[in-house]
Amino acid sequence: MISSKLPKLWYGGDYNPEQWEADVWAEDVRMFKLAGIDIATLNVFSWALNQPAEDVYDFAWLDETIDRLYSNGVYTCLATGTGAHPAWMAKKYPDVLRVDHEGRQRKFGGRHNSCPNSPAYRKFSEKMADKLGERYKDHPGVLIWHVSNEYGGYCYCERCEQAFRTWLRNRYGTLDRINKAWNTRFWGHTFYDWDEIVVPNALSEERGGRTSFQGISLDYRRFQSDSLLECYKLEHRMLKKHTPHLPVTTNLMGTYPELDYFKWAKEMDIVSWDNYPSLDTPFSYTAMVHDLMRGLKSGQPFMLMEQTPSQQNWQAYNTLKRPGVMRLWSYQAVAHGADTVMFFQLRRSIGACEKYHGAVIEHAGHEHTRVFRECAALGSELQQLGDAVPDSRIQAKAAIVFDWENRWAVEMSSGPTVALDYVKEVHKYYDALFQNHIQVDMVGTDEDLSAYDLVIAPVLYMVKPGWAKKIEEFTSGGGTFVTTFFSGIVNENDLVVTGGYPGELRNLLGIWAEEIDALFPDQRNSIVMKHPPGGLKHIDGMKDVYDCGLLCDLIHLEGAEAVAEYGQDFYKGMPAVTVNKFGRGEAWYAATSPEPSFLQAWLARLCENKGITPLVRNAPGDLEASLRTKDGKELLFLLNHGSEEVQAGLLKEGYTDLLTGVRHGDTVTVPAKGVMILIN
Repeated sequence: MISSKLPKLWYGGDYNPEQWEADVWAEDVRMFKLAGIDIATLNVFSWALNQPAEDVYDFAWLDETIDRLYSNGVYTCLATGTGAHPAWMAKKYPDVLRVDHEGRQRKFGGRHNSCPNSPAYRKFSEKMADKLGERYKDHPGVLIWHVSNEYGGYCYCERCEQAFRTWLRNRYGTLDRINKAWNTRFWGHTFYDWDEIVVPNALSEERGGRTSFQGISLDYRRFQSDSLLECYKLEHRMLKKHTPHLPVTTNLMGTYPELDYFKWAKEMDIVSWDNYPSLDTPFSYTAMVHDLMRGLKSGQPFMLMEQTPSQQNWQAYNTLKRPGVMRLWSYQAVAHGADTVMFFQLRRSIGACEKYHGAVIEHAGHEHTRVFRECAALGSELQQLGDAVPDSRIQAKAAIVFDWENRWAVEMSSGPTVALDYVKEVHKYYDALFQNHIQVDMVGTDEDLSAYDLVIAPVLYMVKPGWAKKIEEFTSGGGTFVTTFFSGIVNENDLVVTGGYPGELRNLLGIWAEEIDALFPDQRNSIVMKHPPGGLKHIDGMKDVYDCGLLCDLIHLEGAEAVAEYGQDFYKGMPAVTVNKFGRGEAWYAATSPEPSFLQAWLARLCENKGITPLVRNAPGDLEASLRTKDGKELLFLLNHGSEEVQAGLLKEGYTDLLTGVRHGDTVTVPAKGVMILIN
């Protein structure tokens, strides 16, 4: 539970009273009470207001706001406000201004506009956190700290260049090791002095989304992620100095590409994130990202820090959330581990670029709107649920590996196809389990695998030190391991492991790959199943032929067995799917990217063979299922994303719906856009 002071699913969101006159504040409080709002995030972008000059601090408005909310039953998630530096700082200390990828220094404006290696930015942001921590350390209304906001964006200034060299010294120690790690004899890049190393941007190594030296660009991404993390840690330390009892977080952004969130999560007391799917975003993708946020801290519940109650303002087509969808998507977050339901924003702004971003209180300014009625109804339900859900956990037996450094390396690869999208390939495997109603954990490469029976690592292009051994131990102990094409190619420096792909995974998988064929978007091949598959009865019943494309590895068997083969081209008859007995377990390899129906059928059989059972029976893909447990009780979430009611079979009888009090037998009917929370 995040705080014993608010022992329920928190309900609220970002609140910006400083953008309004005082006569609006009392109306806000009245409507918060109507909606069941009990937590407000304050001070997210108020640095300029709180510090109008270098040596001047004024928190009077913040004092009044926190007090007013607390006296009316609304707690505070207090942000440090350091996501955008004040104009006076940019004028007096231009080192805070970032330099973009093209080498141009920015002027004041926008947000996330601070150089993470600026001495001025670090000094003033740390001091601000210190001031806030000291001022509000004893306030009973402050429950959690929110550092900055949605960290992101890289800088390519001279200070970052110098700091990059220092970072490299710490990582590699000598220039000889750097030259080896980056393979700098290619194109005459050998470095003889630290000052010869420059940032990889459009003026040096990177053009048109590609890089000439993957090793240099990969390390710069690591460095920039670490630099921003150091800024967060400075504020975190100041806040913890004053309030060791309060959790500290910052809001992440799902599969945001620029930061290594597994590394960040180690410095966060609780993970929080901002969920903004489009109308056409697959709901299995949103579920996957919720699971990823939960997986950042080994299954610990997380915070849904932001979502919109109605519509966004920054997408190409900002559709409204249809009736019932806000509630459905809110419970989807809870089903996958969220202990909060929070919005951006509580009252809609009247100016600048977010004035058309939805809010609990719309521009109409009263409670007689569809959006407010839906928000108030959800607030009432969350009050009704009380403490039944918070701090419950998910216990999955199947895991999918997601790794940001591997993703960077895949995306910067100089081949074999521009169509390879790491996140999409991971989602294909997640969606196949989702459609089978199999609970999944998203894990990093540091995770202990002993709790799982099935581990899937799609496109495991980069194999980090010790990772191959870890997978071998998991598999030899009886686990089932699955990986795919374009795996085991490079080490942590993006240098190819010679001797035949898949490099360090070759012994585990019992194969070697000679070539990789990249297909054009309109080209397809086929996967032809071999029947019977050598006694592997758990894949019996699959179709004879499936479609495949994108990439096709041309592989040879070294102990593995071919379960399927290619049906076309000059490599017709070569293995397309293989399995290798390894100790007491199995290692599977999909040498190409199959159609969804293959993945659904194949993974269903692998799960069945490992005793991993679906959460429901005979349910369509539109019905999402997730299971949280607490104090020996099961909380089965059923969410119908479809436009028609659906039926689902339960694995046991005796469930009661926490939202309606209705007791069910072994079958339930879930209405369109409906939600059930069944407790046994």
